[in-house]
Amino acid sequence: MDRIASATFSCPAFSTPRVCRIKPFGLNINTDHRKRFSCRVNTTAAKVVDSELDLEYKKHDLLRAVQETQRGLTATSDQRSVIEEALVTVEGFKGGEAIDLVKLDGTWRLQYTSAPDVVVLFEAASRFPFFQVGQIFQKFECRDRSDGGIIRNVVQWSVPSLLEEQEGATLVVTAKFDKVSSRNIYLQFEEISVRKININEQVQALLAPAILPRSFLNLQILQFIRTFNAQIPVTATSPGRRSVGGLYYLSYLDNNMLLGRSVGGGGVFVFTKSQPLEL
Repeated sequence: MDRIASATFSCPAFSTPRVCRIKPFGLNINTDHRKRFSCRVNTTAAKVVDSELDLEYKKHDLLRAVQETQRGLTATSDQRSVIEEALVTVEGFKGGEAIDLVKLDGTWRLQYTSAPDVVVLFEAASRFPFFQVGQIFQKFECRDRSDGGIIRNVVQWSVPSLLEEQEGATLVVTAKFDKVSSRNIYLQFEEISVRKININEQVQALLAPAILPRSFLNLQILQFIRTFNAQIPVTATSPGRRSVGGLYYLSYLDNNMLLGRSVGGGGVFVFTKSQPLEL
C-alpha cells in the first residue's frame, strides 16, 4: 500500500515557532527550514466584515417584511409592528452619520410607506377600477451640492380606458430642500405638474384612425397630448411668507437603500435605488 505523506505543524499560540517537516510519500527527506507563518487575524477587519454581513441580512429582513403589504396598502397592525422593528434595526447601523448628498443623488423607488397622503392613492386605485397607480419614485438632484438640492416626488398613474397601463401619465411634485442638520432636510414645495401623457392605442385610433389618412390636425392633437405639461405653482404668493413645506428625516442611507421619516407623524418610507428616471 502506498504510504501517505505526513506533515506536522505547530500552532503559533504556543511559544515554539512554526516548523514544517514533511516526508512526501515516505521519502527520507527532512526539511527544517523553520518557515514562520503569521496567523494573526486582524480582529478589527473581521468585525467590520461581520457587521456588514449582518447589515445586509437586516436589510433583507426589512424588504421581506414589506413585500406582502402592497407598498403599505394592506399592512396589518402586526405587520406594521414587525416592519417598524426591522426599520429601527437597520437605522441603528449608521446612527449619527451625516447624510452624504453624493450618495443621495439619484432615483429611489418606493417599496413601502405608512404616510397617509400616499396610502390614500393606493386606496383609491383599489377602490376605483378606472384608476391605477404605478411606480412611485423620489428623485434627488444634489450631486454637486453640500447644503441641499432638488427633490421630485414622481407618481406614475393611469386611467386604463384612456391611457396606457401603469404609465399613462406622470405626476411630479417638485420641491427645493435645505440640509438643516446632519440628517434632517427641510422641503419647500414649488410646483405640481402632470406630464408624459401616453394615450392608449384605442384612443389614438379614434383620434387618428390608421385606415384613413391622418390629417395635419389629427397629428397635431396627438402631439399636443403627448407633450402636454400642466404646471401648478405652490410657492408662497405673499412676500416674506414661506412656501408649503415640511421636515424630512433621512434615517438611513447607503448605496442601495434609503429610509426616511416625515417629521410630525407623517409616516415612514422605504426606498431602494432605481435606474435613472428621465422626466
